Amino acid sequence: MVNSNSFFVFSGTNSRYLAEKICNSLGCQLGNLQITHFSDGEFSVSYEESIRGRDVFLVQSTFPNSDNLMELLLMIDAAKRASARHIIAVMPYFGWARQDRKDKPRVSIGAKLIADILGVAGIDRLITMDLHADQIQGFFDVPVDHLYASGVLLPYIKTLNLEDLVIASPDVGGSKRANTYAKYLRCPLVLCYKTRARANVVASMQIIGDVKGKNVIIVDDMVDTAGTITKAADLMKKAGAKSVRACASHCVMSGPASERVQESALEEIVFTDSIPYTKRCDKVKQISVADMFAETIRRILNNESISDQSYYLI
Repeated sequence: MVNSNSFFVFSGTNSRYLAEKICNSLGCQLGNLQITHFSDGEFSVSYEESIRGRDVFLVQSTFPNSDNLMELLLMIDAAKRASARHIIAVMPYFGWARQDRKDKPRVSIGAKLIADILGVAGIDRLITMDLHADQIQGFFDVPVDHLYASGVLLPYIKTLNLEDLVIASPDVGGSKRANTYAKYLRCPLVLCYKTRARANVVASMQIIGDVKGKNVIIVDDMVDTAGTITKAADLMKKAGAKSVRACASHCVMSGPASERVQESALEEIVFTDSIPYTKRCDKVKQISVADMFAETIRRILNNESISDQSYYLI
């Protein structure tokens, strides 16, 4: 149990659907926040109730990236100036996480920049889920609670009761995540080796492992244009896979992604609701992480361990 008078949960515009679910799980009301937009695109944030001396949880995924990040920054600044005791950013999807290193000359490290900006704005803590690279936690000078979508995705996979199950990673970079799923489910692991022509464009792909006669589940942290995951699914089906499904944490699904998934060999693709999905695709399913974030907030307020919760599987 938590004292509902000691904290508030507020939401930015595009994450309100998730914040409401979190509040339902916590048994509290969503805080009253007003965002005023000007005709030139500028906007301002104001809290419509006193937050002095309270712990403030600000729920906001940064997708689409720029406007939602700016909303969150203004929410943080307004909370700091309103004398909130602690300001905790709840970012189920952390944008710019793919820019975690210099992979070629003269580029920015966007994830580090955003971490610095959030710190300067005034957050005391960050709660996020399935960062593209785990080391991004080290970019922050405040505590980071890194949750894993496996807490809701693995139980779903188990309900499918698939025989001859194989877990696959769509690229070498995701092999650690896929290997953890495979160990938990006690099944083989298959890798895809890909080369890119440029961002969001796959040049070639090869399967490393045997998928013939297997039910394959591809595991990833996000699906953007769906080029990689649909190409992998089609290759595995041609290689004799009995069925191919996919699970991913973040439903970015930009550009032609929905059409690609619909036309691919994928039977279904399962996401969390860290990002809202408004397009129509019969193969897309979302599982809510609201209870997982609510439980994390509850444990933070009660000064309990985060990693002890049942959702914390990986």
